[in-house]
Amino acid sequence: MAPKVLVVLTSVSVIESADNKPTGWFLPEFVHPYNVLVEKGAEVVTASPKGGAAPLDPNSVAGYGKEPGAAEFLETKKALWEQTGAIRTFLGRADEFAALFFPGGHGPMFDLVGDDDSIALVAEFVGAGKPVAALCHGTVAFTDVVLPGGRHMLTGCEVTGLSNDEEEAIGMAKHMPFLVEDRIKEAGGIYRKADEPFASFVVVDDHGRLITGQNPASSKAVGEALAKAIGL
Repeated sequence: MAPKVLVVLTSVSVIESADNKPTGWFLPEFVHPYNVLVEKGAEVVTASPKGGAAPLDPNSVAGYGKEPGAAEFLETKKALWEQTGAIRTFLGRADEFAALFFPGGHGPMFDLVGDDDSIALVAEFVGAGKPVAALCHGTVAFTDVVLPGGRHMLTGCEVTGLSNDEEEAIGMAKHMPFLVEDRIKEAGGIYRKADEPFASFVVVDDHGRLITGQNPASSKAVGEALAKAIGL
């Protein structure tokens, strides 16, 4: 039986503080890990806070829609993001999956932080010893997770996500409720980043069970690290 990876997407479609700028999950941060995992034999199941359609950031389609594998993904895999299950329906089911993965996009900054269902889901996978992975803004899904005994899951772990410099460079820092890099540090994580902004950078910690990528350029490498973590 193919190992299953649960992928959690955002349900947020606009950034109100940026004149309702369209947002959502970021295309390369799902498509490239997806293609790596599926090509190696994994099955992907999708969830989101609200369930149903999870908005795809149209700006990511414009910028990355012609990358290898993206056009076919957009044309043939729409059910993955148009028919997600609500996160709450996956609670208590970690034993059905090999790993958990959170792609980024600005949406997670508004609905995955502080979401009780998402926090419970991550804690369940961590408690079961299953690999958990996140990319770019998706790393914020780990920043509020406290494990049994009161230890924050990021305490003392090396972690990455979009850097403050990168958020400033794309002009979105002023529209965010906080910055990913700052939030990781506040949660006790040891923040790491590439030598150059927007370069591919992946960190693996917690004996291979905590995988984080810095930015969209890290997408394929995160997929490869996650595949390795589940034995593919």
